[in-house]
Amino acid sequence: MKDTSMTRKKLAILIGIVFAVGAMALIFWPTSEVDEHTQEETAAETPEGVITLSEEQISEAGIELATVRSGAAVELVFPATVAANPTSTARIDARASGVVRSVGKTLGDYVASGETVARIESADAAALASQLSAARARVTELSSSYERERRLFEENVTARQDLEGAQANLSVARSELQRAQAAVAAAGVSGDGRSLAVTSPLAGRITAAPIVLGAFVNAGEELYRVVDPNGLQIEVALPSAEASRIQPGDEAVLVVGDGREIGARVRSVTPSLDPESRSATAVLSLSRGVPGLQPGAFLQARIRPSGEIDRDRIAVPEDAVQVVEGRDVVFVRTKTGFQARDVELGTRSAGNVTILSGLQEGWQIAVANAFLIKAELGKEGATHGH
Repeated sequence: MKDTSMTRKKLAILIGIVFAVGAMALIFWPTSEVDEHTQEETAAETPEGVITLSEEQISEAGIELATVRSGAAVELVFPATVAANPTSTARIDARASGVVRSVGKTLGDYVASGETVARIESADAAALASQLSAARARVTELSSSYERERRLFEENVTARQDLEGAQANLSVARSELQRAQAAVAAAGVSGDGRSLAVTSPLAGRITAAPIVLGAFVNAGEELYRVVDPNGLQIEVALPSAEASRIQPGDEAVLVVGDGREIGARVRSVTPSLDPESRSATAVLSLSRGVPGLQPGAFLQARIRPSGEIDRDRIAVPEDAVQVVEGRDVVFVRTKTGFQARDVELGTRSAGNVTILSGLQEGWQIAVANAFLIKAELGKEGATHGH
């Protein structure tokens, strides 16, 4: 019995020692692994792309929300051509036959309205200069005659009709002098009376310059062509099936060769079809001048017929789309804030962009100031990375 009692006492002591050691281990065991595991679980509880924002924070940041609705404006795509407005292009011809003595402008240069771009030595210049000299001499001669007749009349030597005759002749001579001066000024006759000025009737850019220094040119021969870049228009050939859908005032977007998009609007549509091409022509006005756009250039026009809606597509304001790590995303409203959703983009037009996939009708999304959510997402990403 004593042995059995001793054995039980030893077993109890051993069990107590084991429990004591275990308790000490729990107290002093390193906590790094537990902390790492806890961080992993915490990270897993917060999905990627989620931003926590309260209603108050959203309001203070000025973030505006919009509900996703189906229905995007229909866009019809046509090839288009850049053309010069009739009032914004000019052909500069030689005013008279002669030899080109100076060339002041060349292809691509800008000119001001009335600026001299070349000079032509011509017999017409000499003739105009001679007419002006003769008219001046005639006025000088008749002025002297009139003064003499006036003195004689005042001395009662000559009759009144002689004075009136001299005055009438002087008036005619002065009118002829004014005409000669106007002709010389309009032709830009040089001071030596040998050359005529070639001037531009409008401000713009020289798009053609067949003029050659020293060459003989005939009156009416083209020397330059000038186009005002701000007076360009776009001409679009509309197939007969689509012509009736396009109306003046419809919005449009032009895509140039380098991918730039330019706003435009339909100004007019021809009321009848061209008998050969069986197409109508829509004329588009640009919303602003476009540097580098030249008459004759080809581009693409996307026209939005007013009132036509594609119910199978979704369009959102461009401000709603943000780029995060190279991906196009839209921030969708959640109970606690926003969730970044990857989206596939379609065409852009009039401040809106078509969403091909990634959104559903009825969702609320951030529109104005959505970039602030993107910035907050970047901060949280940097914190997690650290």
